[in-house]
Amino acid sequence: MGQAIPNFGKFLESLRGSISLREAAKKSGLSHAYIRDLELEKNRSTNEKITPSPDTLQKLSNAYGFPYKELMIKAGHLEEHDLLPDTSSPDIEVDLSQVFYIEIGMRDIIYGDLQTRLKKSIDSLRDFSDFLDTLEEHGFKKIDSDMYVNFHCIRKYDERNGCLYFDALGEGTGVTISATRQRKYHELIVRHIANNNQTSLEFTFGKTTGKEASSLPVRDKG
Repeated sequence: MGQAIPNFGKFLESLRGSISLREAAKKSGLSHAYIRDLELEKNRSTNEKITPSPDTLQKLSNAYGFPYKELMIKAGHLEEHDLLPDTSSPDIEVDLSQVFYIEIGMRDIIYGDLQTRLKKSIDSLRDFSDFLDTLEEHGFKKIDSDMYVNFHCIRKYDERNGCLYFDALGEGTGVTISATRQRKYHELIVRHIANNNQTSLEFTFGKTTGKEASSLPVRDKG
């Protein structure tokens, strides 16, 4: 991993230029308060230093029309040599239809299903922006800041605890969906579960009221 350029927040502010924070928020899909925090390089609520994730940088890249890979380098996520083709170990092709969830870290991407977790470095993906577009095409939705889930694989929804499972009984691997995304995707989740389990929508709604929420532990993202 490289090192961010000095005053990276100021650099982001210069990229925004005359665009207002609210307009930048509309273009990027980020909140205007968070964009300002990034420019100040700290969370103004906690006063802790913050670093934008690759996903956030992708959104800023699109909003400001600045090359994504250059932004990744300036943020310290990549170094120049990371962009050179790696001839020693060819990239592993992953069948996204068989992947249940994807976690995106600072330098790594983890693909998971019921049995395995495959880790790949972000710089091994030749075009990260195309990769994010591919996720949407394969039915993945962002359920948290660093987590995408294949809605075609969800089999059970524990609404009360905000948990999504990939088996009908909710006894296996599960992931936690943020409250905001839970409200946004509630009906879509229910419809996918009805389709994935080949049950009626009425039956699925009855099973997701939270009254029968599973008490089994959800997989620890940490």
